[in-house]
Amino acid sequence: MRDDIPELQSRIYSGDTQAFKELYDCFCAPLLQLALAIVHSREMAEEIVADVFIAVWRKKESLHQVSNLKWYLYAATRNIALNYLRKYTSKKTLHLDEASLPEYEINPEAQLISNEMMRHINMAISELPPQCRLIFKLVKEDELKYREVAVLLNISIKTVENQVGIALKKLTKMRAFLTTPLPGDQ
Repeated sequence: MRDDIPELQSRIYSGDTQAFKELYDCFCAPLLQLALAIVHSREMAEEIVADVFIAVWRKKESLHQVSNLKWYLYAATRNIALNYLRKYTSKKTLHLDEASLPEYEINPEAQLISNEMMRHINMAISELPPQCRLIFKLVKEDELKYREVAVLLNISIKTVENQVGIALKKLTKMRAFLTTPLPGDQ
């Protein structure tokens, strides 16, 4: 995740289309993942993310009033996705346990780890229950605060803490397994 979001926000406020493209490139994939987890339709999720960015550009003059643009983008995506659900489905209740998420993507720093290790990590993350996987991704990859994830998913902060704990325990067990020397390797 980029550290210069406030700078991009300021440039977009001034009408800088390159800054808007950079913001889009940075947040399109994670917002698409969130929308997809809510609406379960790739086409609809893509439309939702497009609507979010269109709204940001149209309201760029009031962008200076947004204190946390990253949180704003996630909240807008959630709200628009929920509006789509209300509009296009017949009162279907969303259960995050049923959400199917795309494969967990690694960030640039993680690429330093060997391909084999990353394969095991991705496999362990993909085996997490869907809600646990989504929460882990929002906290660890997208760097949202527990409170922000709780509000975003309409769950308690304690649930977020518990789900991250479950994910970390599973990953820690996997790490211990991978770093234990095999007999004869000593």
